[in-house]
Amino acid sequence: MTTTIPVIDAGDWLRGRAGALAAAARAVHEALTTVGFFVLTGHDVPLPLIARTFAEARRFHLLPMEKKLALKLNEHNNGYMVMGRYAVRTSQINDNDKGDLNEAFFIKRERAPDDPLRLSGRRFVGPNRWPTEGDLPGFRAHVLDYAEAMDRFARRFLPAVAAALDLAPDWFDEAFTDSQFTLRLSHYPPVTAEPNQFGIAPHTDSNFMTFLAQTEVPGLQVRLPSGDWADVPFIPGSFAVNSGDMLHRWSNGRLKSTPHRAVPPVGRDRYAIPFFFGPRFDQMIECLPTCTGPGDPPRWAPITYAQWQEYWYDANYDPKLQRDVA
Repeated sequence: MTTTIPVIDAGDWLRGRAGALAAAARAVHEALTTVGFFVLTGHDVPLPLIARTFAEARRFHLLPMEKKLALKLNEHNNGYMVMGRYAVRTSQINDNDKGDLNEAFFIKRERAPDDPLRLSGRRFVGPNRWPTEGDLPGFRAHVLDYAEAMDRFARRFLPAVAAALDLAPDWFDEAFTDSQFTLRLSHYPPVTAEPNQFGIAPHTDSNFMTFLAQTEVPGLQVRLPSGDWADVPFIPGSFAVNSGDMLHRWSNGRLKSTPHRAVPPVGRDRYAIPFFFGPRFDQMIECLPTCTGPGDPPRWAPITYAQWQEYWYDANYDPKLQRDVA
């Protein structure tokens, strides 16, 4: 039984070395069918850009509370979420009955005012909420730089996932044109938790894959196949990567969506900048052709990514809890 979180170096593949994609795909398949998590090294996302984004997360959360409350979550789940007013209620492994001990700021793809999806009025494609340039000079531009860099990198990583599932390397490309993503800037203060309370309570991610730039302040823990909880090993400059519920469903359960949690830090604040990556808004999610066969029929009915998002957010987020904050 796997007792460690694997480390995958993508450097050779990203540099185009012969045979490196196949090797990366084998490593990704092993990691996502056993643990559901891995630490990714050898990527080419600029380290100064990552460091600057952590700095922007700190800058945002140092704003006076009245400035942050002016940006409370809108109906598209963009904006500021106050601490203690959210926990994943759909968790299958824990009764998450206490609010999480983190505050967060969310953005999605920035869409122009005349973007057809934005004009449609549909959920999750509406405008982001931003502090004024006077309150946080450069914040919007810097955060969007990181979101765009991560979107490019995540789409470049898709061939390794496709090959891991015995698909052509470009199989996912069309599905991730105009990808739907969320960037979350989180702040975990060093506070004392009540019983059964966490920085983030045990949960699985709802999206396709998550890329979390690592920080030296510990907190993220993964539930191993044994049921034990393990700290994700810290490797400077790396990403902690996991598959989510959507990839689990798309692969007919072949790839895991592994429970994880965050515990409050001790003695100092922790910031996190997870990038939650998903396909285009109306992409139909139905069992992949390589993940079904005789004796292994599709486990779930087809659903669009938009429908999946609506279900998940309605089950877990209560906007009233955000609006009621003074």
